[in-house]
Amino acid sequence: MSVDQQVLQQLLARSLDAPRGFGGATLICIDGPAGSGKTTLAAQLAPLLPAQVIHMDDLYAGWEGIQEGVDLLERQILTPLAAGQPGKYPRYDWMARKYMERHHVPLADFLVVEGCASATRMVDRFDPLIIWVEASDDVRLARGLDRDGQDLRPQWLTFMEQERSIYEENETADRAHIKIDGFGRIVDHLT
Repeated sequence: MSVDQQVLQQLLARSLDAPRGFGGATLICIDGPAGSGKTTLAAQLAPLLPAQVIHMDDLYAGWEGIQEGVDLLERQILTPLAAGQPGKYPRYDWMARKYMERHHVPLADFLVVEGCASATRMVDRFDPLIIWVEASDDVRLARGLDRDGQDLRPQWLTFMEQERSIYEENETADRAHIKIDGFGRIVDHLT
């Protein structure tokens, strides 16, 4: 997925107008199912702001550790930053299957958090701008397996089930301010 310049400019304008309810900064959560295009969108939007980017993939405790990632995001990144303190987190190494080196997150005017479960209800207290990116299951699975390899199909299917449950519980798509399809087009503006 690649987002064209017109869409990026719309997202940039919306981001610049978003509330600064996150310790005087703006929190932008780019959420949606795995393989939908969140990382690509974050890579295109963040330099325009400019913004610090946190990837949820660095926080999950492996294929079945989405909730651990959400907990790390809240405790070690968002809560300290909202209080005017730098954040820090251990990066999960998917090959070693354990948390490794710690990364520091400095205070900044914009923080983009991208990844599955980046916009659970927990983030609502930080007044985020929520962008939802979605593609069909077939497209997402094909993208994921192209990137990660066919051997990981069982893990992908398990992860897809976990995220479905999280999205239903948190009504993430319904809470989004902007919806984008898996091809980089804005499909819905929400209040």
